[in-house]
Amino acid sequence: MFTDSHCHLTFPELSADMPGLRAAMAQAQVTRALCVSTTMEEFPQVHALAKAYDNFWATVGVHPDNEDVLEPTEDDLVDAAALERVVAIGETGLDYYQMEERKGGRSITDMEWQRERFRTHIRAAQRTRLPLVIHTRAASEDTLAILREEGEGAGASGAGGVFHCFTETREVAKAALDMGFYISLSGIVTFKSAKELHEVARMVPDDRLLIETDSPYLAPVPFRGKTNSPAYVPYVAAHLAQLRGTSVDHIAAQTSANFTSLFPKVVS
Repeated sequence: MFTDSHCHLTFPELSADMPGLRAAMAQAQVTRALCVSTTMEEFPQVHALAKAYDNFWATVGVHPDNEDVLEPTEDDLVDAAALERVVAIGETGLDYYQMEERKGGRSITDMEWQRERFRTHIRAAQRTRLPLVIHTRAASEDTLAILREEGEGAGASGAGGVFHCFTETREVAKAALDMGFYISLSGIVTFKSAKELHEVARMVPDDRLLIETDSPYLAPVPFRGKTNSPAYVPYVAAHLAQLRGTSVDHIAAQTSANFTSLFPKVVS
């Protein structure tokens, strides 16, 4: 019924009890999950999960915020993307959040390594014809600009993809949608303080909407502050249904159909 389009099940908070996690998913009617890679070192474990369970799929990529990890070439990503049950490239993108504190006081100019990594992922996605899973935080202008420079956009022959765990403005959402991307909403949309995100949640067309947990982080209300799980994605759906004036069943069916449309390798 429900599909969690973005989670990190190899992280230790969740990997220690996979039988319990899967039982909770079944009880919550969460029938599919996309296991997302954040480093090349982690990818074999992510891929192993997707091969072990027929309702899990995998991505390959390196999170923009990860340093001192194996840097993939286009060929590295293309080769991994050819493996069974790998359905997307990412997560990738840009993250300039709190550069002063988290990046040793570096400037945006100093973040060129992130931009080059992002371009490598985009080019690999275009070569493989697999969609991108995009992370952008405090970097939306550069994220959109690089996508355009690399040939992404509505009517272009780009890879397309999804802006996951969307937390940006209505204007950024509109730009992403105009370029043909999907928007995925996480437990943040259940937070009372996320007023602008509530407006984004109302504006995304039915056929471009996805839901996710980004677990083990960002648990939705009423679990905020606790370890997140794919079993909690129905709470995201319920809040979206309330915001959009529709039923939970509709959100579940539409977002699951959108998941299959965006990731066609899922059905192969």
